Formats: sequence, C-alpha cells, structure tokens
Amino acid sequence: MPTSLTPDDLRRLDALAIADLVRRGELDRAEVTRTFASRIEAANPDLAAFVDIDPEAALGGTEGQREGPLDGVPFAVKDIASYPGMRWAMGSRLFAANRGHEHTPHSRAVDEAGLVTLGKTATSELALLGSTETLLEGVTANPWKEGVSAAGSSGGAAAAVAAGLLPLAHASDGGGSIRVPASACGVFGFMPSNGRCQPAMPAAGGLGRLVVEHAVSRSVRDSAMLLALTERTDETAPYDPIGFVDAALDRSLRVATWRVTLGGHQPAREVAEALDSAIALLVALGHRVEETTPPAIDGRAASDAFFTLAGQSVDQVATMMAPMLGREVGSDELEPFTLELLDRYRGLPADASDWADRVLGEAGSAYRSVFDDADVVVTPTMAIPPWPVGYLAPTLPYETLVARTERAVGYTPIHNIAGCPAMSVPLSWSPDGLPIGVHVAARPGDDALLLRLAYQLETARPWRDRRPANGSGDR
Repeated sequence: MPTSLTPDDLRRLDALAIADLVRRGELDRAEVTRTFASRIEAANPDLAAFVDIDPEAALGGTEGQREGPLDGVPFAVKDIASYPGMRWAMGSRLFAANRGHEHTPHSRAVDEAGLVTLGKTATSELALLGSTETLLEGVTANPWKEGVSAAGSSGGAAAAVAAGLLPLAHASDGGGSIRVPASACGVFGFMPSNGRCQPAMPAAGGLGRLVVEHAVSRSVRDSAMLLALTERTDETAPYDPIGFVDAALDRSLRVATWRVTLGGHQPAREVAEALDSAIALLVALGHRVEETTPPAIDGRAASDAFFTLAGQSVDQVATMMAPMLGREVGSDELEPFTLELLDRYRGLPADASDWADRVLGEAGSAYRSVFDDADVVVTPTMAIPPWPVGYLAPTLPYETLVARTERAVGYTPIHNIAGCPAMSVPLSWSPDGLPIGVHVAARPGDDALLLRLAYQLETARPWRDRRPANGSGDR
C-alpha cells in the first residue's frame, strides 16, 4: 500500500476506486485483503455483521492476475446464499453445521468480477424477518446508535458497509430485505427488477419466487457496476442487459408520491419530514411531482397472502429436513416465529398457496398500473425511524411480529410482488442522528432509469462521506 494511503483512507474509497488503484499497481490486492480483514476482525465482536470470516481463503483467491472490473475489491455474501467452503447456516440452528460446497450462478459471477469474498454476513432466520437478531448468531448492531436494530434481513451486509468494513456487500430482497436495512443503516440499497440478476438460490416456491439478488453499497456507481456484472444475458432472461449505467438523468420525470402504506399506516413525523425534503429536492431538480393515493389494493389480503407464501417456504425446508433428523423439526432447530409460520401454514386449506398467488398477482397488476401515469413512485422506505433491538425479535408472539412488520415496512413488499426495480436512497437523518431512507420505484425493466435518478440524487445531496461514529470511528 502506498505510504500516502492509510487504512482509514482505504476504507473511505468505493469499490471502483479501489479496483482502479489495484489495476494501476498502486495498491496490492493481497494488502487490500489483509487491511479489510483486519478491520473486520477488530470490529465484528461488537458489530456482529459477519458470521464467518476466512481471510486466508480470500488471500488465496487474490493470487494471480484477475481481469474482472472489480479485481481486488473486498466483498461478502449474505448467509442466506451458498459460497464454496464458507458457513451456510441461513441464520438458523437447523443449519448451524452447514457449509457451502458449490458455486451458484450469482457467486460465480461475483468471482469473475474479481471481487474477493472475505466472509458471510448475518441474516434473520431463513431471511424471514425484518430484523437481524437470531437465536443462532445473536444481534447485529446498527453502527449509527447503540441499541438500534440494523433491520433485515440483510442487516449484516448493511451494517458492514455502513461501518466501513466493506465498500459493498451482497444482499437479497423478498419483501424489502435490501432496502429496509439500507435505510436503517444509511447506505444505498438497490433491488433490480425480478429476474434480471443471476440467482443465488435454487428455484423454489413460496417466497422464493419474489426474491431478487443484488447488494448494498456506499456509492451508486458501485451498485451499477455490480449489476452489470451479475445481470443475466441468457436467451430466457426477461429483460435485455443494461450494462454499466454511469450517467445521471438528463430529463424531467413524472413522479407520483403518497404517504400511507398499503396497509393504511401513516408515517412517523420524522419520516414524513424526510419525504417532504426529498420531494422538495426532486422539484428543485426539475421533476414533476404529484401527490396522490396508492392504488386500490386490499392490504389485509396481500399481507395474509405474503405470510402464507412465507409459511410455504418454511414447510418446504421442514419437509426436506425431517427425514434427515428422523423427526419433525422443533424448537431446538427453528425460532418461535418460524415454527408458528409453519404451524399456521400446515393448518390452512390445501389450496392456500394458490389463493395467495392469485391475491398477490392481482395486487401486483394493480400496482403496476400506477406507471401508466408516472415514471417513478416516491415514498418512505420505512414508516418509522430505525427501531430498537427487540422490536422485531423472533421470540415475540406471532401476531405482534406481523402487526409490527406491517406497520414498519408496509411500503416495500409490493415491489417484489409487482416485479419492480426499487431503491432506498439515504437522503435524510432524524434529529437524533438516525438514517431515514427515501424509497423510489419504477416499472419492471426500468432499472437504468432508476440508477440514473440515483446518480442525480447522489450528486445533489451527497451521502458517501457521512459515516457513523459507533463502529467506524468517525462521522
């Protein structure tokens, strides 16, 4: 490492800046790996963002010349997905001894990009809850304030990037799991259109059909580059590749905005003020903003359908594991909330999943109709500021967790249901210093438009250098 570039300087760089220095020979990829691994090992006992760290394997992966555009950049994979040789517990005691063996299409694309995977980041059990606090791994801290949740289910990834342990990290999203922790931790969280990216999990029913792979990052350009390197290019891909989107918008957009969640909840005061500020910024940038109401969607039915598919996903896991255990899974393997999801699903009529598919199909169609008159939709990402640890703990009663989830994250799941690209942009902070993200979505396939708007917002209100004191050492 050049004497003029300290470890603190290095962690302030985004992925593309690090890759450029490696490519020019001004940074040694092995030294970059050691520097970030050392920082992770020092910070993780307090942060608990990582569940597995393997710097020696990562250093082995730096040997030889690699030609990927992100060559030498440190990275991590969310522990819901497999990566060869690393822990693959999925946040669950049921899989505590499990390790990955083979590459997924997504992890193979990550390696081909030149990224150096240092470890696995924490997730909620089976990525089901919007918190990252499990009976297996414990609580992932939010680096912005002690006692505050990093949210979830990609809470480990968001906390790691916010704390400067990585410039970007893999995340996945089945109902807000990229965007919600990005909002809570003050980083950029982009969810591509459903089906655009290479998969990181085998095709599955239940919630699996709604899950999208991508990342949380500090800069927009890092997210855009990773998308270009992991998007599908095969003949069956639902969208044409967009490549590396590297320019801001140069035209005015029609922006629809509303405040109420699809479940009928109003945002907290701090969140409403953050939305007002974002709207004022969009108007100042020349966009045409119209405040309206959300489409006519039965929020109660959509929530019931969503949790029905979640139960179906758990049922698939439990059915697979029962023969290996020689009995049904129980409280020693799955958390109370997960077991309740399973029990409730198994008590439903045989056609419950078909009913859920119909309900969500109708909801998705209704939501997509908004884009007949708008280019993008702007709302809060979360209806409340980042919540305290325990607010969505998996040991709480089922009804409490569902009600709190509907209240806190009622803006995000419809975009998975509708297949829309969406992002949480860190444009505001609350009076007590907690991040509050603003959510922007576009019609399916309009990922490039959304990224160009993100570049414009990043330039108008930069966030990259705003860092938490807790866990990262500076503001």
